[in-house]
Amino acid sequence: MMHTAEMMKVFAPYRGDAILVPGRSGRYWITLSDNQPLDVELGDPSMGGHAGLGLGLALARPDKRVMLFDSEGDILMSLGILATVAEQAPPNLYHFLIDNGVYATTGGQPVPNADNIQYDMIARGCGYPRTYAFTEIGDFERALPEIMGKPGPVFTACKVVPEIENEPIGRRRRWQTRTRDQVVVDLRSALATTCRA
Repeated sequence: MMHTAEMMKVFAPYRGDAILVPGRSGRYWITLSDNQPLDVELGDPSMGGHAGLGLGLALARPDKRVMLFDSEGDILMSLGILATVAEQAPPNLYHFLIDNGVYATTGGQPVPNADNIQYDMIARGCGYPRTYAFTEIGDFERALPEIMGKPGPVFTACKVVPEIENEPIGRRRRWQTRTRDQVVVDLRSALATTCRA
């Protein structure tokens, strides 16, 4: 299995000027990002909310690629979003699932049936035209040119090592460098600039 940090490091060169929703993995992405104004780092919205946010951004800005890092806990809370994404079929949406098999932000409780769920097959069954699944970093790295070289929506499931946060939520080191309001202001400003260019 791969680690989330190494997966994101391999992915980083493909980001370009895309809008990126780091989801619950923002703590790994924040040190790699070279375009923070286009990072939609809202922390932890309600469980299952990242994919809907990514879809909304992709539909609102069809001229920009949108890259989303989701978690299996979020997907399980809102499986219907996969059918909705497939129906809307935004060609600019690249949906990455980081599957660690546990609810890492709440103490590491196991995700039900974690070892048997094939999220790529679920996404394919919902209508995503291209889906992938990886457990090894080398395979993921070799496939990235193909994944990013064609239109979306594409769904890529990556099985990663669980990294459990046992520190109480109020005592955790905050990885966000901006408030939610500032994220929105920065994103609007960056998108306005790219519209005029």
